[in-house]
Amino acid sequence: MRSFRSALFYCSFLYEQAAVQCAGSSGQGFYYLKSGVPTISAKELLINDDIRAKEVRLLDEQGEQMGIKSLAQAKDYAYEKGVDLVCIAPQAVPPVCRAMDYGKFRYEQDKRAKEQKKKQQTVEVKEVQLSCRIDKHDFDMKVARAIKFLQDGNKVRVCLRFKGREMAHQDLGREVVTKFQEACSEFSTTDKKAAMEGRQLIVFLTPLKTLPKKEKPAQETAE
Repeated sequence: MRSFRSALFYCSFLYEQAAVQCAGSSGQGFYYLKSGVPTISAKELLINDDIRAKEVRLLDEQGEQMGIKSLAQAKDYAYEKGVDLVCIAPQAVPPVCRAMDYGKFRYEQDKRAKEQKKKQQTVEVKEVQLSCRIDKHDFDMKVARAIKFLQDGNKVRVCLRFKGREMAHQDLGREVVTKFQEACSEFSTTDKKAAMEGRQLIVFLTPLKTLPKKEKPAQETAE
């Protein structure tokens, strides 16, 4: 019985010191302590008069615990500080509330989300089609197009289709594809060797993490 009480006390201590987690079906957010640093993730949190609990676990503006307070006491503390009382863990017992400037908090959250969205780059797969009998002009045009796709951060699917009796001379097609890869080697890498898919020879070019800078067109200077 004594060991059971000791274990219960230890669990209670960990609850007080470590973390309060909430992942409610309402999707209102959660709160936890990681290495002693409070972290909040929220979409829409209950604030001020929307909070219905009789008592709450109160955190100050820096996230330091102030103990369990009545809802009235917690509101009074927040209002005296000129901030809001925000319920950051509604399903904890008692709910965890923090005094904070909610408007500023949401503004910073939205700003960070927009910055992260800007940093995210959508990678598309572009296609360049070749043939065994492609002439030099068309070949160079296809290379230039592929390099532009790679500089934009997109992958390139190089496809060479064998027509008729060309299937009996696949080595010619492989030479064209290899030459194409070499022409784009300054801007790309390949994870796999070119492979046959039906009557097509396919290889994917992946842009290098550090690409050469795009050359700016030379400006003519007036004499």
